[in-house]
Amino acid sequence: MLTRRRHRQTRDDSLSTTYGNRFFTKDLETFRIGEESLPPASVYQIIHDELELDGNPSLNLASFVTTWMEPEAERLVRENIRKNLVDQNEYPRTGEIQHRVVHMLADLFHAPPEADIAGTSTVGSSEAILLGLLAHKKSWQIRRRSAGKPADRPNLVVGGDVHVVWDKFARYFDVEMRTVPLSPGRFTLSVDEAVRRIDENTIAVGAVVGTTFTGQIDPVEELNEAVEKLKREKGWDIPIHIDGASGGLILPFLEPERRWDFRLSRVRSINVSGHKFGLVYPGVGWLVFRDRSDLPDDLVFRVDYLGAEEETYTLNFSSNAAFVIAQYYNFLRLGKKGYRSVMENARANARHLAKKLSVHRMFEPVDEKPALPIVAFRLRGPHAGRESEIASELRKYGWIVPAYTLPPDAENTTLLRVVVRENVSRQMLDDLLEHLDRSLDVLENPPVKRKPHPPLC
Repeated sequence: MLTRRRHRQTRDDSLSTTYGNRFFTKDLETFRIGEESLPPASVYQIIHDELELDGNPSLNLASFVTTWMEPEAERLVRENIRKNLVDQNEYPRTGEIQHRVVHMLADLFHAPPEADIAGTSTVGSSEAILLGLLAHKKSWQIRRRSAGKPADRPNLVVGGDVHVVWDKFARYFDVEMRTVPLSPGRFTLSVDEAVRRIDENTIAVGAVVGTTFTGQIDPVEELNEAVEKLKREKGWDIPIHIDGASGGLILPFLEPERRWDFRLSRVRSINVSGHKFGLVYPGVGWLVFRDRSDLPDDLVFRVDYLGAEEETYTLNFSSNAAFVIAQYYNFLRLGKKGYRSVMENARANARHLAKKLSVHRMFEPVDEKPALPIVAFRLRGPHAGRESEIASELRKYGWIVPAYTLPPDAENTTLLRVVVRENVSRQMLDDLLEHLDRSLDVLENPPVKRKPHPPLC
């Protein structure tokens, strides 16, 4: 008897094109790790194609985050992506570069010449704000205990225009948040209202240079005068922390005469986002103190298990070095002249957009001549309050423009916002204006819903 042997055929995917192999018709394990390995080219292509469903970063006008860098900067990022910034014994030049950038920023923000500069890189402004406020809380506790006074009821005074990370700090670190509400006609901090909320338990007052909501700037110089007056009259040593995430790397180049930084006596710490108008990919932020004395020593940790004793003052122990190096590249490459040119272009384009909106029959900008390249605007007339519908219509053209309500007591105001980044051109904004008109047409002339055809007999 002859026995036929059945040979099990296996499919040879090496003979197939990328999209001709079996992994493109296979249900993948996407919420747990599968048992089998997959070819790298197939995994790359599957993930790459899925990410094509994301929005286009260049058309994401909601984001403050940098979406373009020069090829040479990208090359430095690729070359240093493997370096852990905290390991400065192993990567001493990287640590030196971080040190240089902190000093560059301190100089840009007019730190006193005799100051002992202190600061650090962070993963973004959120971490920088948490660290800055934590230092002010600790300093307040030290002063209170030295004076024999209770230190168990700290509070923080801010405007309703602050980023959510300020609320996070208050909740995470047990600090009472005293928020000055906005009003329908005022979207920044009221100094008079802030002063009414300050007392001997206030660890700091917050001011925003470029709010997330409107791009406007808190009256920092007026606030500084008010806090100085409190010190003279009541002896309260209250610092101001500046959230410069959006505007701190714009104003030094566009309005160098504006006093919002360490030229003001009560400004003791500043955070900025390198990955916003610092022109670096995410994520890198910076925290700079006016002087080392503003950073209590017992918040600085010294560790030696990386090979040598190193100081660390961060919430994250490990972080990537590549974007710190990219920030250094930008500072060397552009200098003040280059940054000024970039920011002038961005603001000129933002003002072009605001001017067009100011004469539009249905749109109205918050500022007709914004100080920063951020344009917040709203609908007026019978369509007021339908901004979210405009945002949805713009999505059909690829634009990502957020619609949102303001915090109390301006919660009845709904806005749209356009962040004019470095790579947002005048032509792109003119295209956006055309698409805004088309979106408005849809609101005014909604498509007629046709009745379904009767079934055929």
